[in-house]
Amino acid sequence: MADADEGGVRESLKAALWFAVGKIVDEESLRRNRNATPQFIGALTEMVWAQIENVATDLETFSRHAGRTTVTTDDVLLLARRNIDLHAMIKDTVDQQKAAKVKGKGKAKR
Repeated sequence: MADADEGGVRESLKAALWFAVGKIVDEESLRRNRNATPQFIGALTEMVWAQIENVATDLETFSRHAGRTTVTTDDVLLLARRNIDLHAMIKDTVDQQKAAKVKGKGKAKR
């Protein structure tokens, strides 16, 4: 029974991803005055899905290796280490969120 539920969730997520990819492709197609076939959208969705699965597996492996059951921002930064621009964007966002959190705690104490 759990496998059937998991399969249903998986299909729902994949359908949502297909819809999101389709919207992005449609917007870009209109902006660039190009056409994209449903087969292209399907293939792109499959490629994105496979990449998501790889990222999820890597993040689980990193956290498990560290003896944790929770994925942290450090795991995400480790995963992005070979893409310098992506790593910098994630690091900046994490730093901004940490600064905002510290700033918010300072206001709460007053």
